[in-house]
Amino acid sequence: MRTRATQALDRLGVAYDLLEFDAERHTAEEAAERLGLPPEVVFKTLVVRADDGRVLLACVPGDRELDPRALARAAGAKRVELVAAAELMRLVGYVKGGVSPLGTRRPLATFVDASALGHPRISISAGARGVQIWIAPGDLVRATGARVEELAQVRSSR
Repeated sequence: MRTRATQALDRLGVAYDLLEFDAERHTAEEAAERLGLPPEVVFKTLVVRADDGRVLLACVPGDRELDPRALARAAGAKRVELVAAAELMRLVGYVKGGVSPLGTRRPLATFVDASALGHPRISISAGARGVQIWIAPGDLVRATGARVEELAQVRSSR
């Protein structure tokens, strides 16, 4: 399957594999379960808005959640908040459960959790629900121009 995300990698000559599964819940946890991968290697891409209006992307492992304060510090903002699902298509060109840090409508500042570099390969959305890119984290960082930061925190019990 070709998506804007895979086309971006192809243009850059970056090696990757595609992993596909039947998606129902559109979560990183579901992708990990269906693909038989540990959740810490399946990264979700979150779209956030900084208090100064900038739209940012944050890639964090599926078994953790974004630490908004850490991202705000990394981005030089006071605060960040998740963008509503209804805004995703307009802002990045993807739907909830299919947001990729690659091939967005326009280039966006991207941040990848430092834990990614501890794995030989990680999984990120290919820009369509049920399709994941299996890629070396260093290649993802180079392809997106991402900054690597400590962004994830243990999921709080709600």
